[in-house]
Amino acid sequence: MTERLDVQYSSGGDVIRAWFYPGAGPGRRPAIVFCPGFTGTKFAAFYQPYVAAFAAAGWSVLLADYRGWGESGGPRGEIVPQRQVQDIRAGLTYAASREDVDPQGLSLFGVSFGGGIAVAVAGLDPRVRSCIVVSPVSDGELWLHEMRREYEWREFLAELDENDADMVAGGSGRSLPAGDGIMIPTPEKRATNIKGDVPAAMVPGKTPLWCARAIIDFRPVDQIARTAAAVLVFAVSRDATVPAAHGRAIFEASPRARRLVTIDAASHYATYVDHFDAISAHSLTWLADHGAPRTLTVE
Repeated sequence: MTERLDVQYSSGGDVIRAWFYPGAGPGRRPAIVFCPGFTGTKFAAFYQPYVAAFAAAGWSVLLADYRGWGESGGPRGEIVPQRQVQDIRAGLTYAASREDVDPQGLSLFGVSFGGGIAVAVAGLDPRVRSCIVVSPVSDGELWLHEMRREYEWREFLAELDENDADMVAGGSGRSLPAGDGIMIPTPEKRATNIKGDVPAAMVPGKTPLWCARAIIDFRPVDQIARTAAAVLVFAVSRDATVPAAHGRAIFEASPRARRLVTIDAASHYATYVDHFDAISAHSLTWLADHGAPRTLTVE
């Protein structure tokens, strides 16, 4: 079983609680900061095979809860991508400060909306050597729009306007489930139990509606154009939750070493499990080629 340490650090004045998995081998190890998806927490069991594969190959892994989610502090249930970017950058700083981590070997691994977070961080933070993303969101407005019919999108924008007016007038604004209100779940999402192992207390029931504005303003595809990182993108050909066009857009915008791997599947959540072998193998090769400042040794 992969060794796990309970750690914490600060982001924006709030406590971030995380799990740190030391990479196999002697000396300082390169490290990966893992970026969970939309409403994701470190408790999702399907993250663990990836963590174990990376750690066994000599990569330390930091897996944290964003502010407001899981065990971390901050306003409960809020989803502010710009704040989550800050949380991941704080994770990079924490990892680099550890005596068992090589600060010249920092990488990111992000899934779904967390892929968008990873892409944004890679565009902002020159410490990131490599960035690997699976079904990443490239544009928050496009993503929320695509999951609605046009009249539903117009109604949603009207709801946001009403909520803004209420809050400007001193009201508290509306809240609704992030995964079934701000996001519109696909039939696969409604049927899947992939996060069913996450303790209920770790997942807030409601998210303020104003957070949708922050998601709409979030365009990681614009930020990746400034990255110095090597970018590996996995796009799922018939993904209804995050269409493959998002991954292709990030690939096309990446200015340096880049690779696009298309997975032929019609799922989003099941892809992480069903295609684990391919995703992990491609990722480890990419990390070996682009993520480590020197050759890794594992005893």
